[in-house]
Amino acid sequence: MNDLDLCYMTLSRAAGLIKARKLSPVELTDAVLRRVNETQSKTNAFIIVTEEEAREQARQAEQEIARGSYRGPLHGVPVSVKDIYDLSGHLTTCGSKVLHDNRVHRDATAVARLKAAGAVILGKTNLTEFAVELPSPVYGPAHNPWDLERSAGLSSSGSAAALLAGASFASLGTDTGGSVRLPAAFCGCVGIKATYGRVSRFGVYPLSWSMDHAGPLARTVRDAAITLQAIAGYDPNDATTGRGRVPAYQRALRRRLDGLRIGVPKEHFFDLVDEEIGPVVHAAIDRLRELGAEVREVSIPAVTESGLALGSIIRTEQAAAHEKLLETRGHLYGGTLADRLRGAMLRPAVVYIQAMRLRAVIMEDFRRAMEQVDLLVTPSTPILPYKLAEQPSGGAGQGAAIAKFTGPFNLTGLPAISVPCGFSSQGLPVGLQLVGRPWEESTVFRAAHAYEQSTEWHKRRPPL
Repeated sequence: MNDLDLCYMTLSRAAGLIKARKLSPVELTDAVLRRVNETQSKTNAFIIVTEEEAREQARQAEQEIARGSYRGPLHGVPVSVKDIYDLSGHLTTCGSKVLHDNRVHRDATAVARLKAAGAVILGKTNLTEFAVELPSPVYGPAHNPWDLERSAGLSSSGSAAALLAGASFASLGTDTGGSVRLPAAFCGCVGIKATYGRVSRFGVYPLSWSMDHAGPLARTVRDAAITLQAIAGYDPNDATTGRGRVPAYQRALRRRLDGLRIGVPKEHFFDLVDEEIGPVVHAAIDRLRELGAEVREVSIPAVTESGLALGSIIRTEQAAAHEKLLETRGHLYGGTLADRLRGAMLRPAVVYIQAMRLRAVIMEDFRRAMEQVDLLVTPSTPILPYKLAEQPSGGAGQGAAIAKFTGPFNLTGLPAISVPCGFSSQGLPVGLQLVGRPWEESTVFRAAHAYEQSTEWHKRRPPL
């Protein structure tokens, strides 16, 4: 098997070969590191690559497996983490000059759990500055592997670009308005935001405490399920994490959807959609029906106000998170970010309170809709990946437009996944979003896997 085939294997297949001792973690890690080096100048996916540490972790994994101490499907598999997660011994910069000296000495909980599962950490992936809409003024944007002139999807963009470049088998991202699912949609991979509280955010730099989610991106649904399994669960260091048992996600993966009720929202989610996205998504909905699902229309009237609530809450909570940094290092922020943060600090408290009240109304509408169905289905984004040269300098308008369909599920905390469902006439990926009830990621994975396995979209490779 050549390097390229090794690098584009699914995580689950690589895990099976490693477990059977037919593939060396050292051989696999070396191949992926070569791929990182081959593609970095094109995608700009990584901020740092921890080559020597990765090789040492691979050697350790190989020795453990040879002794019969196999830890599970991530053991010896190369993965990456967004540079908003703490990785002991390294800087966490969040793509900003503000944190240029922020060397940490403890892993984020999710990173520690990846290490405990035996994963090989390749390095830290690129992102927008502090995970908002503005490109990193230090590292520049990550580029979409399908068209290097286009965006890879804002905040967790480096994670998605690395996956589609064959430079990682899974990657940890964060999602406050859609930044796991949006890069997945733009780059043609899988990204899941689990229920709010399913994954610890300890050691992850905050954007919006009430809407931040940590979650994985991967090339297939099974691979995303494997990665989420490893990082999910209660953490005493994060009081928002749920104490319930984490399901065995892989057991939910089936090829049929008989008996599953899927709702298509009447409002909001098909308004002003790119003319090439609508037909692709409707074809995917038809496929879900062919797989046995009952598809029906549902009404969620208050969702049309979700953008207003989302923007008000994020801006206020982000300003609170940056208050001390603005006082001491405000001159180091890039672009207009410092001015935006200072402006948010002047917003009246009543605006935040009204936004939280509106959020409660939106959550109640979704609760009622989810009493009628097991899942919702929508497009992941209303637009196709845009050219980086066309991104507004302020970024906020573009970000709000892209997150129109993902943001409501940060407000509600419902589990949501994006899976590839086709390509535009220009060869750009289109994403399908499936949304479940609280704590029911298993149902989300079930539907996403059944759809994925009935198509070939996830098998395509970009021309890198």
